[in-house]
Amino acid sequence: MSYVIDIYKNQIKPEKDLIDYAVFVSFFPLPVAGPIERATHLLPQIQRKRVFSYAQATDGLRQILWGLFKKIVIADNCAELANLAFNNHEDHSGSTLLLGAFFFTMQIYGDFSGYSDIALGVARIMGIELLRNFSYPYFSRDIAEFWRRWHISLSSWFRDYVYFPLGGSRGSLLLKIRNTFIIFLLSGFWHGANWTFLAWGALNAIYFLPLLISKSNREHIEIVAKGRLFPTVSDLLRMLATFSLTVFAWILFRAENIRHAAEYIGKIFSKSLFTVPDLLRKELLLLIAAFIIVEWIGREHPYAIARIGFNWPKTVKWGFYYCLVIALFVYTGKQQQFIYFQF
Repeated sequence: MSYVIDIYKNQIKPEKDLIDYAVFVSFFPLPVAGPIERATHLLPQIQRKRVFSYAQATDGLRQILWGLFKKIVIADNCAELANLAFNNHEDHSGSTLLLGAFFFTMQIYGDFSGYSDIALGVARIMGIELLRNFSYPYFSRDIAEFWRRWHISLSSWFRDYVYFPLGGSRGSLLLKIRNTFIIFLLSGFWHGANWTFLAWGALNAIYFLPLLISKSNREHIEIVAKGRLFPTVSDLLRMLATFSLTVFAWILFRAENIRHAAEYIGKIFSKSLFTVPDLLRKELLLLIAAFIIVEWIGREHPYAIARIGFNWPKTVKWGFYYCLVIALFVYTGKQQQFIYFQF
């Protein structure tokens, strides 16, 4: 669609070479789950002559390794426990269901951003730079920042081809609110014809409204605590609040239907919320904590381990890489299909 729209708006010329166009449309790392590429970005790279770059290829392999770690070690293991919670919510306490929602939150991030890392890494080996699709969204300080960092290629697509043509942030406050709801509802509907996805989109629009009305939706553009190891107390509290809102919204996304979501949420906000969770897996929680620490340390780079270890002794650096590889085999969970294969 973007290719045809860009031609209509005279932003690009129609591609006359059938092979180049076919490669653009069917470039194999992309069609199943993205990122969503545009002709203005990908076609020129396909058309120019490329030569093998050792540095580019090794960088691609590092990103593939990190993507595999996200998918196999984090997402697949979290999926097993998230499925137990969501598929049998009536049998679990509120604290267990809350933990299940947390596991799904980590699953969908590890699964989808892991796929994106693998796709970007594979393309980089072949000399192609794809659009970045994730930029540490769970370190966001408000919902507007979250959506600038989550599934960037889709968010920017809706912004450029739907939101701006509708008028964007111009016009009256009522028009801005209308445009915001249209974008978020479309984002929900894009994931499937289910009321849960529309409710998820509407909830995110409601989250976004206070920022839009107060004109603070562009307040956090740079990555949090840039150039520093630790965030301020204010930034930490903002991140925790945004993450909590996101976890709650993902319940709607994961639920089978609105009734399932309502029962799940209702069970969370019951007296059993203050009991010990049934699905408490300390080893998995330690893996998630280690994963978050690595992501935090590498948050100023395109992917978490892009620069980690560059100044370490060679034996230590390669030891770190081998630990990641070994973890892929030791902590292989039950095989789970990529979540976004269904959309």
